[in-house]
Amino acid sequence: MYRSHTCGELRIADKGKKVTLAGWVQKSRKLGGMTFIDLRDRYGITQLVVEADAAPALVETAASLGREYVIQVEGEVLERESKNPKMPTGEIEIKVLNINILNASSVPPFTIEENSDGGEDLRAKYRYLDLRRPPLQRALALRHRLAQEIRTYLDGQGFMEIETPYLIKSTPEGARDFVVPSRMNPGTFYALPQSPQTFKQLLMVAGYDRYFQIVRCFRDEDLRADRQPEFTQIDCEMSFVEQDDVLNTFEGMMRQMFKNAVGVDIPNPLPRMSWYEAMDKYGSDKPDIRFGMTINDVTSMVQGCGFGVFDNSAYVGAIAVPGCAEYTRKQLDELTEWVKRPQVGAAGLVYVKLNPDGSIKSSVDKFYTPEKLQAIADACGARTGDLLLLMCGDKRKTQTRLGVLRIEMGNRLGLRDPHVFAPLWIVDFPLLEWSDEDGRFYAMHHPFTAPKPEHEKWFYSDKKEDLERVCANAYDFVLNGTELGGGSIRIHNADMQKRMFEVLGIGPEEAEYKFGFIINAFKFGAPPHGGLAFGFDRVCALFGGQETIRDYIAFPKNNQGRDVMIDSPSKIDQVQMDELFLASTVKE
Repeated sequence: MYRSHTCGELRIADKGKKVTLAGWVQKSRKLGGMTFIDLRDRYGITQLVVEADAAPALVETAASLGREYVIQVEGEVLERESKNPKMPTGEIEIKVLNINILNASSVPPFTIEENSDGGEDLRAKYRYLDLRRPPLQRALALRHRLAQEIRTYLDGQGFMEIETPYLIKSTPEGARDFVVPSRMNPGTFYALPQSPQTFKQLLMVAGYDRYFQIVRCFRDEDLRADRQPEFTQIDCEMSFVEQDDVLNTFEGMMRQMFKNAVGVDIPNPLPRMSWYEAMDKYGSDKPDIRFGMTINDVTSMVQGCGFGVFDNSAYVGAIAVPGCAEYTRKQLDELTEWVKRPQVGAAGLVYVKLNPDGSIKSSVDKFYTPEKLQAIADACGARTGDLLLLMCGDKRKTQTRLGVLRIEMGNRLGLRDPHVFAPLWIVDFPLLEWSDEDGRFYAMHHPFTAPKPEHEKWFYSDKKEDLERVCANAYDFVLNGTELGGGSIRIHNADMQKRMFEVLGIGPEEAEYKFGFIINAFKFGAPPHGGLAFGFDRVCALFGGQETIRDYIAFPKNNQGRDVMIDSPSKIDQVQMDELFLASTVKE
């Protein structure tokens, strides 16, 4: 063995022990005639000391050590004279008796410490060095603990972990598929799964009534901080269940994960909110309920007063921002420009300031009396010192824009503490979304989601207004403004599935080509079933108090979908192209 203990293990109770440690040199410094070395592994740091009267060869070896040298040391555990209470090993040090250099190191391109001096691109190029840093080690350790909690809980609930294929049939409905050419079947392609959706439903047909998988999924879509082309899902499915059975089961899983992995108790039961309430109050189907500032419909209160912008709008909404009445004109102008950005898309912003001295000032004083403005403010729950912000237009678009503004103001006011957790379920989504551009319905979730039983009468109607009323038997798990997971009770009846394809404009031939295997499976006694999938990378990041998922993935891609460490994706040589019957159309 290269070591008897790790670098985070020894304590004052080990004083006097002869030990062997191995790890990386974090730093080395000379004080007088003595050399102090911080030795690091993934468990911690231990201070080593080479005394002034040590053997000359030992002193010379210690002096030769550079950052990130891999060494083995033998020595005796001593009590430190100058203790460091910030380190778990801060009460001891190792009097070094022998040093064995296992591997020298080039000077690393950035400091491998808690806070590095390396930029994001540089650290991505040398990801294997960045992974030595404590923040990333803690992130991956948290990911490991969460995975163990998931497996322990689901095993205890009778779930079986079953693997599904990575090389499947392309059925593009949402994001683009990654495709893989088949050498043995020229001119044909596999797709990498966006999720194991159809396979887990087939497992229900096969009688495996409780399935789960911590599985890699693939989507060829534009990237951002919380999105990667390859990501991990906690994928689950259950037979002979209704919505409450699924929600209660996985609420229990999340409760155990919070408690055992991060020491947090979440409400029991979790709150549930309809999609319509979420949009009306928060302008989002993934509301952050850690703070108030909810959206208020003030349409009837502001119309008929001569302000044409409001008078001619289908909807006027407002949020009350606490303590911001002292915003200057410059700050309000900046905020107005902010909501006009393409990412928000608002035409403008109306404000009402409830000044600390009791006066009211607004950008529409010409049209509204102070008494009227006070009544609007009261309806929104605003108090003296608050700032009222109003937008107008199409109802859903305006609510969405107010929702984005609400989150921005929450960030500016520090109301979104990453260490405060407020989970909830969103339920009763619309089953279908109408596209004016395409003149057709799309499934809000996916084409295997069942309508709520009480809405089936509208589902089988040919009227557009009836179909728009149908709610899906679907649900999302939302935490701190992020959708962590979602699922639904599935269609298990072949006739209902056929009707869904009709509503979505998928003809019999196309349905047979894309989904014939699952349609046929439903003819052989498919049980009622449902499930959901959690985004495991997002779960890890939010549990760790971060917005980006990259630190919780060992080897992530950048925003262009590239791995700059291994320079991928890359071209393949002509021999491989010929074997796969591929011809490049990219101009050099």
